[in-house]
Amino acid sequence: MKDELRLLTEELLAQGSEDDLNVLHHILLGLKGKNEGYYSSYVGAILNMKKEITPSSCSVKVPITKALNNSLDIVHGGMTATILDTAMGTLANLLAPEGYGAVTSQLTIHYLLPVQGEEMAAEAHIIHQGNKTMVIEGVIFSPEGKRLAHATGTFYLLTLP
Repeated sequence: MKDELRLLTEELLAQGSEDDLNVLHHILLGLKGKNEGYYSSYVGAILNMKKEITPSSCSVKVPITKALNNSLDIVHGGMTATILDTAMGTLANLLAPEGYGAVTSQLTIHYLLPVQGEEMAAEAHIIHQGNKTMVIEGVIFSPEGKRLAHATGTFYLLTLP
């Protein structure tokens, strides 16, 4: 496996575009962070997620690179969904009672404007907390304060093993 990775890396370094090299750099930095214990998941590592958590909210920030873009060269809606779900799910798990974990059971997203710029930031806030489920709102704003995407998610509380 290591020899194959070396060969692929050497080929990419020799033949890759500047965008290819920037994406590779971004991914390798994330994997290094995962290896050093900074990230708890590969998704968080590969996307270089930075989380800010308070007792009632969670924000997730991700640098926008070509790796996040779709064929129209704008941030892919699935990436937007991932960032929103991560912010909301992190908050749900923070608020879950001891011995419980929260998983997404429904996610509704309204894509309002394209996400552009150097960074994507999602903010999550609790709307309702029940005994079995939570409803959480997530929003992505532009640096100028424009609402780019709005989501609501229902999170089911599971008993942890």
